[in-house]
Amino acid sequence: MAITIPERIEAIRAGTNPTVICQVPSGWVVLCDMQYLRGYCILLADPIVSSLNDLNQEQRAQYLCDMALVGDALLAVTGAHRINYAIMGNSDPYLHAHITPRFATEPVEYLHNHPWSYPESVMKQNTFDFEPDKELIEKLRQAIQARL
Repeated sequence: MAITIPERIEAIRAGTNPTVICQVPSGWVVLCDMQYLRGYCILLADPIVSSLNDLNQEQRAQYLCDMALVGDALLAVTGAHRINYAIMGNSDPYLHAHITPRFATEPVEYLHNHPWSYPESVMKQNTFDFEPDKELIEKLRQAIQARL
């Protein structure tokens, strides 16, 4: 069973979520469990709300600015040529944004499609692993904090 966003945030607050990169004004930046696109991040809103529409105008602006800030850091750290941003909430009904680096070296059949066009086998092939990912987490933390 998948871990819910409230459970992930509870683990962050308890200091037991190894995927956490850092806190930003609107929530928490974490590495996605799937790392088939190196640096794939998620911005978890904190406080927890159901959707962007549950935030007031100032909170919405902050959340969207934080998304872009994470994208800027990903561009700087990963060498990505583009960043894809997505807020959905159909599966996990809590506000979270997928911030996905895209690379010019991706296979052509996936490069010009959404990040989830990759076969499930590829998406599950490279998953979060703290030891190899801790250097990326630290570089992203530094790049994000430098932009706050």
